[in-house]
This record gives sequence, structure tokens and C-alpha cells, in this order.
Amino acid sequence: MSKIIEGLRYADSHEWVKLEGDIATVGITDYAQHALGNIVYVDMPEVGDEVVAGEDFGAVESVKAASDLISPVSGEVVEINEALEDAPELINEDAFENWIMKVKVSDTEAIDELLDAAAYAKICEE
Repeated sequence: MSKIIEGLRYADSHEWVKLEGDIATVGITDYAQHALGNIVYVDMPEVGDEVVAGEDFGAVESVKAASDLISPVSGEVVEINEALEDAPELINEDAFENWIMKVKVSDTEAIDELLDAAAYAKICEE
């Protein structure tokens, strides 16, 4: 069973969001990293890029497949996890510790439209 953390919000495209003030930390879920297998590359946006909820902001490549990353929030990228450039496999080790980007969110209330842990768990079971 994949790890799902209470208190985070989830997109049905398997990204997680942790909102602190107007900064959203975004990564992929444990379920997603298990499905992908050994991650070999993470394509991330640049700091200063605008991301739009529901649109792709990068990709994760594994030995099995490549998967687009879909932004669960809209706003400006304020930080990327540079550790992933040299060690993308960190996501396999802990998908929740090893976030991908931080976004200054333009609409914090839109987070409420994302799934809570229980609703996301149901998607993972299907």
C-alpha cells in the first residue's frame, strides 16, 4: 500500500500539495513513484515561470516510462528542488520529503478543490 499523508491535498494526476501561507510545495505521490519505478530524470520548470493548474509543468522519467507532471496550482515558481537534478532517485526514496517545486499561489482557495487524503486513497485503490 502506498503512503498517503493526512493534511496534504492531492490531484488525481498523482501530485501532492502542501500549502503554507501562499506558498505551495508540490511533488509526486508515493503511489506515482511506485508506478513509475526507478526515476532517472526530473524535468522541472525554471524559477520565475508561471504554472497553471491542470497544465503540465515538467516530466518525470523512469527506466519504464516518462510521465508529464500536471500542476495542481496556478502561480509563479519561486523555488525548485535542485537536489533532484543530480539525484532524481531521491523521489523513489521518499516522495513526500523530496518535493519538485514551490509556487507562490495566485488563488489559495483553489486548493480546496483538490482531493483530501481519503478521496485520494480511493483513487489509488481503483
